[in-house]
Amino acid sequence: MSTEPDEDVSGSVADQIKGWFVGRLPTDWFTGPAEIVVDREEITIVGTLPEPEGGAGSAEKSAAAEGRITRFREETRSKRIEMAREAEHKFRRKVAWGARCGDLGEMFTTLSVPVMTRLRQSERRVLDTLVDAGVARSRSDALAWCVRLTGEHTDAWLTELRDAL
Repeated sequence: MSTEPDEDVSGSVADQIKGWFVGRLPTDWFTGPAEIVVDREEITIVGTLPEPEGGAGSAEKSAAAEGRITRFREETRSKRIEMAREAEHKFRRKVAWGARCGDLGEMFTTLSVPVMTRLRQSERRVLDTLVDAGVARSRSDALAWCVRLTGEHTDAWLTELRDAL
């Protein structure tokens, strides 16, 4: 299992959470270790399900993967809720679940947390432009869109930055 703690989560807390889930997750749920990401508010567990066999068409494979994720979600719901309640009580963080199958991934539960930030006028104008263009409904949505875009391009942009230095 991999744990990616954020800077405000000490390694020992993240390790304790990771160990607890290693002991609690049924070994037959996923094809390998689940990915566990921990921050101050949330624990996210995402596991990989076996890929469907047969069906040469990508549409058929995609539909089969979607069905497999849906089946997993329904069949494990009560056990996931039980584990989440225990973990939320023990670690004082919400628990989010997700699954991957082939090229498809789905989060079943997620937490949206307000984050305060200070922006200069030029930065606010960027957000307002995204709202005016219909890319986002609000400044908050625009900022979230920027963060997602940065996350998608992190490796390339950081490589470019390192090369420039």
